[in-house]
Amino acid sequence: MSQTVKSTSVPALQGTAVPVPEDELMDVAVAIFDPGIDFADEDERLYPEVRRAEARYIPKLLTDVLQNSGAWGAVRVVPNADRVTDLMISGTILHSDGETLEIKVVAKDSRDYVWLDRVYEGTASRYAYDAKTRSSYDPFQAVYHHVANDLIGIFDELPSAQRKEIRTVSELLFAQSFSSEAFEGYLDKTRKGKQLVVRLPSEDDPMLARVRMLRERDHVFVDTLQTYYKGFSDEMFGPYQEWRKLSYQEVVAYQELKRESTRQLIAGGAAIIAGIAAAGSGDRSARTAGNVAIIGGGYLLKSGLESRAEAQIHVEALGEIGQSLEAEITPQVIELEDRTVMISGSVEDQYAQWREVLAEIYRNEIGELPAQTPDNRIQN
Repeated sequence: MSQTVKSTSVPALQGTAVPVPEDELMDVAVAIFDPGIDFADEDERLYPEVRRAEARYIPKLLTDVLQNSGAWGAVRVVPNADRVTDLMISGTILHSDGETLEIKVVAKDSRDYVWLDRVYEGTASRYAYDAKTRSSYDPFQAVYHHVANDLIGIFDELPSAQRKEIRTVSELLFAQSFSSEAFEGYLDKTRKGKQLVVRLPSEDDPMLARVRMLRERDHVFVDTLQTYYKGFSDEMFGPYQEWRKLSYQEVVAYQELKRESTRQLIAGGAAIIAGIAAAGSGDRSARTAGNVAIIGGGYLLKSGLESRAEAQIHVEALGEIGQSLEAEITPQVIELEDRTVMISGSVEDQYAQWREVLAEIYRNEIGELPAQTPDNRIQN
C-alpha cells in the first residue's frame, strides 16, 4: 500500500485515545534503515555515501516523532532489527533526492505480528529549502507523522490483554537468548509461526530476577547509543540540509533540461526528415529550403546533446556534494562505565560485543543452575 503525502501539509501528531496504563506501555526500537543501494534502478542518480548517512538519519527523526506522541514507553534507535523489543520498526530507503522521499516501513511486535508493511512517499515543497520561509519541520515531516499515526491507530485497537502479552513475550525472548534451557517451555508457536505464551515463570524465580537485571543493563547501554545517534544527527543536519537543497534544485533543473533536450531532439529530427524529403525534390527552391532545414535540424540535435551533457555536469556535482557530506561525518566516542567505545560505522559489532559481555555476566552470576521454582500456568 502506498501513501503519497505533501510535506507542506503536516498532519497533527496523534496520541492514544485514552491514557495507557504503565504495564501496557510498549517499548519501540527503530533499526538503522537499509539504504537501498543494492536494488536501486540503474538510471537512478544515487550516491552511496549519502544513502548510508540517510539510513542513520531517518530512524532518528522517526524516533523523535514517536517519542513526541507520548504513546509509547522508551523509543530507541538500534543498530539492527535483531534486538528483542516490544515493537520493532525497520525500513528501506526506496528513493531520496531532496525533492521526493520514498521509504518502505515494516513494523512487527515481539509475537511476530506485522503491524505495518507499507510504502510512504512525500514530496518536498518548493519553499522547503527557502531560508526565509523554511519552518522548523523536516521537509518530509509529514512522512514521519503518517507512520506514527498509523502505528497509534493499530495500538489503540489492541485489547489490554494483547498489549501485556507482547511485553511478556519480549521479556521471555530476551531470557531465552541467554539461557534457552532455563526458560524452555514458556513460549510456543502457533501454526502460523507467531509467538505464544503458554506458561510464566514465578515472580520470585531468581533466574528471572537476574535476566531482568541484565535487561536493565542492556537498556542503559542502548540508551547510551542514543547519544551517538543524536550526535550523528546533529552533526549531519547542516551539510545534509544543504545537500538536499542543492539536490532539489539540481533535480528540478535536470528534469527541465531533459524535457528541453527531448523537445530539441524531436524538433531537430523532424526538421532533418523534412529537409531530406525537400532536398530530393525536383524543384530548385524546395531543394535549397531542404538543405537549410537539414542544417537547422542538425543544430537543434547538437543543442539537445549539449543540454544532456550539461545535465550530466549537474549529476557529477551532486556526487561531489555527497563525498563532502561523508567527509564531514566523524566517528563518535561513547564513554561507558568500564570502557570507551568508538562508534565509527560498525555499531553492530559494538552491540554484538556488548551482548557477549552480558552473556559473560550472566554465566558468572548464575554459577550452578538453581532448582526451578513452580510455574504459574496461563489459564485459557
